[in-house]
Amino acid sequence: MTATVLFFSVLRDLVGAESLRITLDSGQVTMGALLGSLYRDYPALQGWDSRLLLAINAEFATRDDLVNDGDEIALMPPVQGG
Repeated sequence: MTATVLFFSVLRDLVGAESLRITLDSGQVTMGALLGSLYRDYPALQGWDSRLLLAINAEFATRDDLVNDGDEIALMPPVQGG
């Protein structure tokens, strides 16, 4: 199973890419499990863990939501305005 992960703002700098195509284990994979995998590969992301905004296919998501084959995942830092 594969998914595309998009990184926004400072997260893009931490990963060194705008997006990554990742391969996940077959079966049910939660957003939380996907994040755990990303944190192992990119430890600097974990510092943002409690503040991340998550989306699956342009819909806000939680860590309990399932990721399916072909999904587009977005990881965003908190929105700031002025």
